[in-house]
Amino acid sequence: MNARIRASVRRMSGYTPGEQPRDPGVVKLNTNENPYPPSPLVAQALRAADPEALRLYPDPLAIRLRERIAALHGATVAQVFAGNGSDEVLALCSSAFVERDGSIGHFDPSYSLYPVLAEMRDVADRPVPLGPDFEWRMPAGYEASLFLLASPNAPTGRRPPRAEVEAFCDRFPGVVVIDEAYADFARDRFMDLALSRPNVLVSRTLSKSYSLAGLRLGYAVGPEDLIAALYKIKDSYNLDRLTQELALAALSDPGHMRANVERIVRTRERTAAELARRGFRVAPSDANFLCARPPEGRDARTVFDALRARRVLVRHFPGPRTGDHLRITVGTDEQMDEFLRVADDILKG
Repeated sequence: MNARIRASVRRMSGYTPGEQPRDPGVVKLNTNENPYPPSPLVAQALRAADPEALRLYPDPLAIRLRERIAALHGATVAQVFAGNGSDEVLALCSSAFVERDGSIGHFDPSYSLYPVLAEMRDVADRPVPLGPDFEWRMPAGYEASLFLLASPNAPTGRRPPRAEVEAFCDRFPGVVVIDEAYADFARDRFMDLALSRPNVLVSRTLSKSYSLAGLRLGYAVGPEDLIAALYKIKDSYNLDRLTQELALAALSDPGHMRANVERIVRTRERTAAELARRGFRVAPSDANFLCARPPEGRDARTVFDALRARRVLVRHFPGPRTGDHLRITVGTDEQMDEFLRVADDILKG
């Protein structure tokens, strides 16, 4: 490894995933996983899987799975890319649509993988600061090769205004990827833009609303030429046989997903109200988590550490924009009650 490569590796910050504790007694509200199990059809498909078939390579184009996704969104198979989690989709977009002298744009704060993708490509990172309440702010004349737009945003949970998103996509000179990892929890979605604009892709994942974070299945929908570009550079067999079968089963039961989503949304709204009653400042959320600033005089990192010491995990992102907030995944009602009980003990101390 030469000196230039060593220096580049040392300079990269890298993506830091949430903690995955081994202790089953922990109240785990730190990685935005769904607290409810996936569709029973997933378990049926797993039991029915033929081990003998594992000696064969999977379908490299995931045609059956893409047919199901296309049917869900009123698209054609040629408008659908299936990937190893939406992170693979995002990484491939950063390779397919950004030249060596190009740039990647995103809001700040947003999904912490976005600047890492710019580092990985060694291209310019062009963050756009959100407003003081994490609201949409896009400077006139802003340009980049690729803009990664999380909707709802992470870690803030806010959904961008439709009129602003549409106007931005129409005037932006590059490719816009609307990262809708939490779209099923939101009151508005932007899949229609992927099916009507020449420069817009929408990425989705089965990790959140479909309760399949451990499966790693993401997909993108958009113009055929952009989708074709992703297929040119993906790994030969990026989706294994089991992933394709289990994802197909989950997508065949959208009613189960929607029922889980409705439960989580009800719990989200109740928890937001309870936190506000305790003096937290809670950002409006369209996701399966809440971004909350502890009551006046309470340091977010201190509250985070105190919760962790009492076996309740939430997420804290250090930094000037996020360091005074906690991101709290919405779990079951029982988990949220325990979180609130422990928070009350901490706030009284």
